[in-house]
Amino acid sequence: MKADRPGPVAVALAALVAVFLLLPLVAVIPVSFTPTRYLSVPAGEWSLRHYETLVTNPAWGRGVWLSIRIGLLSATVATALALLFSLGIWMMRPAFAGVLMGFVLLPMVAPPVVSAVTLYFFLISLGQLNTIVAYDTWAGVALAHAVMIAPFAVVLITVALSQVDRRIDLAARSMGAGLWTRVVHVILPNIRFGVLTAFFLTFVLSWEEIGVTLFITSVNALTLPRLMWMGLRDNIDPAIAAISVVLIAIVVAVILIRTLVGALAARRAAREAL
Repeated sequence: MKADRPGPVAVALAALVAVFLLLPLVAVIPVSFTPTRYLSVPAGEWSLRHYETLVTNPAWGRGVWLSIRIGLLSATVATALALLFSLGIWMMRPAFAGVLMGFVLLPMVAPPVVSAVTLYFFLISLGQLNTIVAYDTWAGVALAHAVMIAPFAVVLITVALSQVDRRIDLAARSMGAGLWTRVVHVILPNIRFGVLTAFFLTFVLSWEEIGVTLFITSVNALTLPRLMWMGLRDNIDPAIAAISVVLIAIVVAVILIRTLVGALAARRAAREAL
């Protein structure tokens, strides 16, 4: 047995932990096929009526499309702001960088209720000046999400920048490269994976955000998590189990595709090395 391979006890413990974590996800699958109008495990008869509801009820489609729009906009804004902030800290190295970093990371550590109430009053105030970025508008929700998820992008991009050798920036600067040239052609190519990871993570965080969304939406900006919350709180709609199974299937498909692509890339690299 190789020293770097886990033993049978470690494998068994890992399998038990995986089963413990995945069982709640597996339990929702039979519930989604219940023929009743409430959440229950089907007793003999299985039905696809709740999957049909996802297609025939336009509210679910609007919720998915709204969540995608909000996620893309908020992730773009959060990643762009985080990139600018992290580049400024990395290039200028101010004496009060720690204070600035702590201020930017404040939404990550503040209680969600405090952030939600603050953003609620902020969007109410903005609503007195315009009707686009305001309370219960999709742009207002995107702005609130960007505030909440930007710290995560800052952390990822800052970590990526910490792996960059400063001497390449100094070399480009000594050869007469301007700020724009150094950022675009020297620094960004070295942190592109960190930036893409930050965008993906912030999109996922915006997609699943519900705590702040409950405070800043009412009847117009109903995201998918908001619809699921309403279904659980008001009428225990089994369609929630159906949409949960669909989301689980999408995540599993993405993981399998990523694993397959990685395995093919590794096999191709091994063949080229021979």
